[in-house]
Amino acid sequence: MTDHATAERGPAGAQAVRRALGLLSAFHDNGPELSASDLARRLNLTVPTAHRLARTLVATGFLEQNERTLRYRLGPAVVELGQLSFHQRGLHLAQPELRQLADRTSSTADLAILAGTHAVIVAGGSVHPRGDLGLRRPLHSTALGKVLLAWATPAEAAVIDELDLAAFTEHTITDADALRAALADIRENGYALNNGESMQGVRTLAVPVLDAEGHARFAVATRTSTAALTDERLEWFLGHARACAAALQILLLPPSQRPQHP
Repeated sequence: MTDHATAERGPAGAQAVRRALGLLSAFHDNGPELSASDLARRLNLTVPTAHRLARTLVATGFLEQNERTLRYRLGPAVVELGQLSFHQRGLHLAQPELRQLADRTSSTADLAILAGTHAVIVAGGSVHPRGDLGLRRPLHSTALGKVLLAWATPAEAAVIDELDLAAFTEHTITDADALRAALADIRENGYALNNGESMQGVRTLAVPVLDAEGHARFAVATRTSTAALTDERLEWFLGHARACAAALQILLLPPSQRPQHP
């Protein structure tokens, strides 16, 4: 086989991989089962191409097809890999701490990581099969996202220029310079507060789980109503959130990656 032939096949194979991964990513937001037409529209593919990709993923266990509706959903291979990653990262150890935070504050407690242009919730009360918000959250309009950005590495923080700063309420930050100024305040205060920026009537407090370099490996959030998380009770909520983050620092980070406290 010539080098030219290899070059011809390489990009084609890479394109097929990208398309297959893109198709799996179409299921990110906890939505309903998707048809081949839905997948084609989301990935800007022809319906026959989307159907062919989906059938390949069904054959390998990464998708399942509803025999009655012929629509697709994530398959057992995705579940298996997800569970392996969940345990390899030690995220199962976070669940008791998050439940304790939720019980003590009568709120929803979540743990998130930075993934590209989103905060992805990996454990906590929002990880629920009937959840309607999805596990990905915008970075600019959520306390979780802003904490992850505020203590991001320089390379990770560069994603600000790629964000779609969509307005979800009149309180949402929609300007990149204003977002950078808000992140500076968050670093100074040591926490982020989302006061109705994603949804009216909802208030969320988030704090970082920092590594030895001072970067946020995770963000911990407690989400409740504006009536419950008042300015007067902010310090009380903050104390519980920080205690949870300190415990997760020990549970989720190897000793060499933890901050060295005096």
